[in-house]
Amino acid sequence: MAKYKKYFITTIKRRFPGHADEIIAGTNDHYKVISVDTAFVASSGNPIDKRLDFCAYFLALIKTLDKRGENFETTRKICLEIVTEYVKPKNQFQQFVKRLPAKLVNTWLATFLLGEFDKRVSKNANPDGFIANIITDKQETLGLGYGIDILECGICKLFKKHNYQKYAAILCEVDALTSDLAGLKLIRTGTIALGAPKCDFRWERKD
Repeated sequence: MAKYKKYFITTIKRRFPGHADEIIAGTNDHYKVISVDTAFVASSGNPIDKRLDFCAYFLALIKTLDKRGENFETTRKICLEIVTEYVKPKNQFQQFVKRLPAKLVNTWLATFLLGEFDKRVSKNANPDGFIANIITDKQETLGLGYGIDILECGICKLFKKHNYQKYAAILCEVDALTSDLAGLKLIRTGTIALGAPKCDFRWERKD
């Protein structure tokens, strides 16, 4: 079982104590179908694609809750509960690691790694994956020297393929949380999930 699934199970059991087994089984059934569309991530050269398996399980849960008649806001709250627990550092070392990239920006090592990362994310052999540009110009990144433009969103493609595109924006909310854990404040003008031509990630240091 993938490590992330335990966070789904814990939240489902807390939220639906009398129907947890049914919801978990339904989610797993939907995931078997959805995961066919994300199987390519195992061999993808684009590292951003790796998150699509996690997102496929989210979509499976969303489908299950929708079939049960749960409304959008309830589903949103449940999804955010799960992801908050999933991304939260479990110890001081994990907290240090999450804050490390922001501290290394503008070092020679970061410059090299970001250049290599850009080569891998700026193209994608699979049309269902992500395409992004890494921005290092300080004038374009609020002085930080690091930003990301998502030009094609694999999450939006996956959710749209299964006619659940209105739920994709829930996962966009997670970006502010992960940025905060990294010691950064997310500054973003739009997301593809909400109709923008790209998702622009820009950050300011919090400390």
